[in-house]
Amino acid sequence: MKKITKLGAVSALSLIIGASAAFAENIKIAFIDPLSGPFASTGTNGLHQFEFAADYMVNQNGGVLGGTEFEVIGFDNKISPKESLIQLQVAIDQGVRYIVQGNSSGVANALTEAVDKHNRRNPDSRVLFLNYAAVDPALTNDKCNFWHFRFDAHADMKMDAVTDSIAADDSIKNVYLIGQDYSFGKAVAAAANKYIGEKRPDITIVGDELHPIGKVKDFTPYSRKIVNAKTDAVITGNWGADMLGLGKSIIENGYSGPIYTYYAAGSGITAAFGETGKGIVRLVGEGQLNPPPTPEAAAYVNAFKAKYPDGNVDQTRISNTIGMLAAAITEAGTADDVVAVANALSGMEYETMFGGKIMMRESDHQAIQDLHIFEHTNEGIDFPYDGSEYGVRVIKTIPMASADIETTCKMKVPS
Repeated sequence: MKKITKLGAVSALSLIIGASAAFAENIKIAFIDPLSGPFASTGTNGLHQFEFAADYMVNQNGGVLGGTEFEVIGFDNKISPKESLIQLQVAIDQGVRYIVQGNSSGVANALTEAVDKHNRRNPDSRVLFLNYAAVDPALTNDKCNFWHFRFDAHADMKMDAVTDSIAADDSIKNVYLIGQDYSFGKAVAAAANKYIGEKRPDITIVGDELHPIGKVKDFTPYSRKIVNAKTDAVITGNWGADMLGLGKSIIENGYSGPIYTYYAAGSGITAAFGETGKGIVRLVGEGQLNPPPTPEAAAYVNAFKAKYPDGNVDQTRISNTIGMLAAAITEAGTADDVVAVANALSGMEYETMFGGKIMMRESDHQAIQDLHIFEHTNEGIDFPYDGSEYGVRVIKTIPMASADIETTCKMKVPS
């Protein structure tokens, strides 16, 4: 195992190789996610977090490789796999060698296949795909490849944590599963059925359905079925407008039990839930803000809020992605040879300012890290979201969650 790389809020300080060296062309990072349409707020906030992390952690501290800076460029994929492939080619044509994406596993599946194909055909312009939020387990299992790295826990790992929490609650007898009708939504449902069956076979799955992604305007018919099923807990992988629409509708129709989610904070969602979501909305994720685990984390968030008063640091894995990429480029001694950078990333251990460490597993390029169950509340909140008084606080921690989870990845490493 590689030695731990310590990178806090000023991670790049340990990476600078001499401020007097000549400045090279910026290292371009293409952000391919929705910047228009129903999920624009989610994508825009993610872009701002990447831009800020690059500036704060790298550029303001002298860059890498003797002064080279990171440059994050936004590409609007309109949440479409087809459009994402177009934007990928545009980015490659512009000399980009690092792709980041996270919203929609359907998009991620299209990108990872395209990147693998491009790199096999174009060894002189290879690119790396740094996946910060697309959590379809297949991406680091049967569909894994050397060029793809996932910095988020995948759906099965997160469901393992969620069902630990559910299994410990004897009052939960009936669970309703609902999600978006695409690969990720199906993966969430499959994992929930599997883990609940293993951990609490006495629990009844009283509903298990999918709905069209980004197209439902009124979730009332779904909510009424959930309430009428005498549900004790709801599990959903919904995100963006679908998460807010579903969650608010369930609560407005009289449900008061826990709603376990993957993406129910920030991007306007926290403020929209407000008091109605208190103690009801729960989510699984990495990182910690309330309370901040390190002074560096508090300084980082305060600096972000100073630049983006209406924004949120609601995806701490974004700073981890930037920090680990900077460390890998420095270890490789190059940003152009992405094979060398990938080899540096593979197996890397990284101490994050947001608590704990991250290990990028060599066998499948899946990040292993602490996971938390958070609760939506306005109590004990140092850093609220969306300009509101509400945020999320940790109610349960799973150290290095699912570190022993198996993978079916059979990765081909380039020579």
